[in-house]
Amino acid sequence: MNLADWIDRHAAFTPDKPALGDADGDLDYRALAARVAQLAGVLRGPLGVAPGDRVAFIGYNCGDLLALLFACARVGAIFLPLNWRLAPPEHHYIVNDCTPRALFVRPEFVADVDAARAPLGDLALVGWGAGPAGWHDLAALADAAAPVTGADASAGYGDPLLLCYTSGTTGQPKGALLDQNALLFSAFNSAHMHDLTAADRVLTTLPMFHVGGLNILTVPALHAGASVRLHAGFEPGATLETIERERITLTVLVPAQLVALLAHPRWATADLTSLRVISTGSTLVPRPLIEAVHARGVPLIQVYGATETAPIATYLRREEAARKAGSGGLPALHCALRVVDAAGRDVAPGESGELLVKGPNVMTGYWNQPEATAEALRDGWFHSGDVGHLDADGYLFVDDRKKDLIISGGENVYPAEIENLLAGHPALAEVAVVGRADAQWGEVPVAVVVLRAGSTLDLAALQAFFAGKLARYKHPRDLVVIDALPRNALGKIRKDAVRGLVADRAAADGRG
Repeated sequence: MNLADWIDRHAAFTPDKPALGDADGDLDYRALAARVAQLAGVLRGPLGVAPGDRVAFIGYNCGDLLALLFACARVGAIFLPLNWRLAPPEHHYIVNDCTPRALFVRPEFVADVDAARAPLGDLALVGWGAGPAGWHDLAALADAAAPVTGADASAGYGDPLLLCYTSGTTGQPKGALLDQNALLFSAFNSAHMHDLTAADRVLTTLPMFHVGGLNILTVPALHAGASVRLHAGFEPGATLETIERERITLTVLVPAQLVALLAHPRWATADLTSLRVISTGSTLVPRPLIEAVHARGVPLIQVYGATETAPIATYLRREEAARKAGSGGLPALHCALRVVDAAGRDVAPGESGELLVKGPNVMTGYWNQPEATAEALRDGWFHSGDVGHLDADGYLFVDDRKKDLIISGGENVYPAEIENLLAGHPALAEVAVVGRADAQWGEVPVAVVVLRAGSTLDLAALQAFFAGKLARYKHPRDLVVIDALPRNALGKIRKDAVRGLVADRAAADGRG
């Protein structure tokens, strides 16, 4: 048995049930099963993909991305969805790191890939239609290949399937390798988180090159036999229109997307009554944002996890969305969670420590990085590098990234605590807090902000805002105003880039 069997079984039970819809059209489960078999034939036949070979894909969200994932599951290949927002040198680094056998390129990226193909090495380039010299046409490959059905599968749940490179907020990206079991148990966890059934209609706007877009709802929806609508990218107006027209019941939207939706003129009047919940995560979620979504009558539930956990590790359920607003929830149905101190001892409720995750959804390791794997996976536990605490009921509250911790005068300063307070400042549209080297204190916090239109703010006014709210050692010692915070493809603030900006300014001012 393997993941591709899900599609075959739904094709047997409900062949005419809508499975996937994208800009190219709709597929029912019968047609999706046929497409998976066809692509599996292309992999095993003309392309000569063997179990364990990597198969890369670059393109916007589309049905063939998912069909290719399931085809890889059937033949034992490892699927690598590339982040299309990366620059060519970043793609070259990833491709040279994992050496895929083939790279499937959607039409919108053919010209860019072909122009930078020399460093990609000896791999088959496959396009949707006639491409440049030396490229393969997928349709022609399919005509020459015999479909591979479930009876001819060469992989099972214990085999590796998905290779996702971490977002790179700290240093070079690492390839987290997930086996088929990880995606299976992620689907189980998602079903419990969302009360997911075949009756659901799921909207996916997050890019599926990331486990958040792929595994929080999209792949689990296909396990459940639900219907999935794919948007090539996120556009607030199109998102609201699709929710209304197709009576979407579930969707995942990261905080940056929610902010854009709330700013859209249709947000206040759009018919959102079909939505049971909106799921969110990928970064800390400001309390005012949660309250704004709840004010429209839609519960907002948070999920905590990482690329290395597929990603669902903890979550809120609908019934706790208001009572535990701001929490990452309880450990997932098939996960265990620990909060430990620097010595690896479990801390008491209310005390902060590093978050450790254990379960069948956790990666098998980092690609070609045994030392990083040994550091991250110890005694069966994934060491996340995140800092959080449990409340008296066992609900998780994420405090910060361990690597973002500021130690000022021997005191621990968590940037997220400062950022959450600044989220309510009327002059600020965006904020990030990072540490800056300081001769006296070791490090001091610096606020890097984007102002709302027509607003002004200076350091004295900012520090006055903190009076009586936080200990003085947590107050920002400097203020940097910029036009926009650097973010990665999922809307996460790139703290490494922010720290670099602050360090450069300090050096220019003679403080570095």
